[in-house]
Amino acid sequence: MRLRTKDRLTVNPLRRLEPPARVVDWTLAAAVAILVGTGLYSLVVGDPSGAWVFDVHAIAAFALVVLLGFKLRRVASRLRPDRLTRVRLVSVLLAVTSLGALGTGLWWAFGGSVRVGPWGLLMVHMTLGVAVPVVLLWHLRHRYHSPADAPHHGRRTALQYAAVVGLSALAWRGQRAANDLLDTAGADRRFTGSREEGSGDGNAFPVTSWVADDPAPIDAEDWELRVGGLVDEPATFGLDELATDELGTDAQQRAVLDCTSGWYSDHDWQGLAVGDLLDTVGPRDSARWVQFRSVTGYRWSLPVEEARGALLATHVDGERISHDHGFPMRLVAPGRRGFQWVKWVTDVRVTRRRDVSESVAIFVSGFEE
Repeated sequence: MRLRTKDRLTVNPLRRLEPPARVVDWTLAAAVAILVGTGLYSLVVGDPSGAWVFDVHAIAAFALVVLLGFKLRRVASRLRPDRLTRVRLVSVLLAVTSLGALGTGLWWAFGGSVRVGPWGLLMVHMTLGVAVPVVLLWHLRHRYHSPADAPHHGRRTALQYAAVVGLSALAWRGQRAANDLLDTAGADRRFTGSREEGSGDGNAFPVTSWVADDPAPIDAEDWELRVGGLVDEPATFGLDELATDELGTDAQQRAVLDCTSGWYSDHDWQGLAVGDLLDTVGPRDSARWVQFRSVTGYRWSLPVEEARGALLATHVDGERISHDHGFPMRLVAPGRRGFQWVKWVTDVRVTRRRDVSESVAIFVSGFEE
């Protein structure tokens, strides 16, 4: 005998939390958009003032777990082997990809660690996370329903979503409390989710390079630092010249290198203060950006005022920076993520507008060597 709606809610009180099917479907799409948006934005957030991005990402992930549970419970009967169609196989792929992204993210948050070839767990999570919207768009080609078709239940639906978000926030706080209580690897994380490795130990911190950046070792005698663009006195310096020049390479700064692959390392850096370098060449009034370019073609820009607080490091914790970490000079940019700390710097260019080609260069640098 089929139970009436009221009877089903009595048997399973959790059903009271479940919004209408179409509302769940579109909320799932919105949750994916929030997760992808905050996930991508988090890659460039290195200052604690941006911690809210990671908090929203985590709460949205727990909410997606609940919403995905509603969805899978509803469609489970359609996924039996004898009922699978080509369209439903795409739905299965979407479910597997979503669960994989959620599972790897939660496992990382609880202190887990897995390697897939050269990739760590966080990189696997990010790869699956980027794949989800791609598969979702493919899925929507066959399962699209206009948001206008979704029923509106006003106060009741609002309360259901308030409960889902509230429970997700509690789960997020509970996860952090559990890590602290059990003293897992997940407890010792920065607000970005990164775990500490190699702090204060010279060059003994992890080596990571963006895309194909892997240049041959640089001969210090042949290396030059070229400074140009919107400056009054363009200049070129050799490493020995910098050591004896009035600029000097003895400026020091304590800064955290926080890599998007899931680790961070805190060090004392020594080198050439970018502020001193800019004062020497004299930026013009129209200057707004300072670009740092690698021997590989990789490049990144900082606003002029922020760049003044950066360092072109030659040493780390008293050791000369190794080739793998960017010898002869690498950018140290406090409050920025690791991929923005350009290695093997050969050019500093002052500009009025940010170089739009940077967004392409960071994906193709190294291939042309």
